[in-house]
Amino acid sequence: MPKLKIPKSSPAIDMTPMVDLAFLLVTFFMLAASFRPSEPVTVETPSSISDKVIPENMIMVTVASDGKVYFNLTGAEARKEALTNMMGLYKVSLTEEQVEKFALMSTFGCSMKELPAYLDLSGDSRKDFQTKGVPLDSLDNQLKNWISYSNVAALNSGQTAYNEAKRRGLSPEANDFKPKFIIRADGKAIYKKAEEVIDVFRELNLNNLSFVTSSEFNPNN
Repeated sequence: MPKLKIPKSSPAIDMTPMVDLAFLLVTFFMLAASFRPSEPVTVETPSSISDKVIPENMIMVTVASDGKVYFNLTGAEARKEALTNMMGLYKVSLTEEQVEKFALMSTFGCSMKELPAYLDLSGDSRKDFQTKGVPLDSLDNQLKNWISYSNVAALNSGQTAYNEAKRRGLSPEANDFKPKFIIRADGKAIYKKAEEVIDVFRELNLNNLSFVTSSEFNPNN
């Protein structure tokens, strides 16, 4: 009997399911991603060859070129706890919507009295908000209170995260969950203003400060 010749053909792969999956993943990340809030001030930090990165759990004070002081605390729950204590201390009332805005906001620079109006603005409008920054003079040192309350709030949040990591069977380091204190000063800022911020940390016995710098080439590498 003659042999049957099977016609040769190149194998074909249907890419439709893979394309559908790719679009589903792109859509998911677009909907689930949280965009970084815009910063109310632009700071040009001095350069250095340090290769350390900014930690996630931090308390950061920014000194702008005009001497205004800005404050930032990471962690929504920690921000709410610190804000609640500041509201009680300065007798300032905020709506639930304003509190939620503050929890998701990044750096801010205004007094407690100005905070309600500041929160009602959009991210871009906050850059034009007329303020002298967070007060830190001897008569009204709001920065000191922000740092103090934020430190306690960050420690509480860090302890919760540490206990959760242990519950999941991990071997966490306790120091990794403690807040880190950072100063970000513009290279053109008056040194006296940065020194005043450093003195606030010293008064609170928080001396393990780090300074934000821009990365530059390391000739030793």
